[in-house]
Amino acid sequence: MDAELKKRFGTLVAAHRKRRGMTQQELADATTPNLSLNMIGRIETGKTGVSLASIVNLAKALGVDEAELFTAELPNSALMTPQLSALTVRLSSLPEAQLEWLSRLIDVALDNP
Repeated sequence: MDAELKKRFGTLVAAHRKRRGMTQQELADATTPNLSLNMIGRIETGKTGVSLASIVNLAKALGVDEAELFTAELPNSALMTPQLSALTVRLSSLPEAQLEWLSRLIDVALDNP
C-alpha cells in the first residue's frame, strides 16, 4: 500500500470503529486471528499496510464490506441505524408534497438555507 492509501484506509477503519462505538482494544479482540492493539493503532494512523487477509478480518469485525474500507462513500446499510431505518420506512409511504414540506421543515430546524 502506498502512503496515501494507508492513511485513507486507516482513517476509514477508525471511522467505522467509532461509528460502531468500539474501542481499538474491542476491535483488536473482535478480529480473528486477533490483531494486536498496537497493530490497530498503526493501521488507523496509516503507519502500516495490511494484507488482504487482515482487510477481510477487519471488515468482518467491523460488520462492513471490505470495499467500504477504501472509500469515503458509505453505502446506505453502513449509515442505517434502527431509528433511521424506521424513519425511512415511514417516509417512503408519504406523497411527494409531504416529503417536500418535511424537507423544508428540516432545513429550518437545522438552520440550513
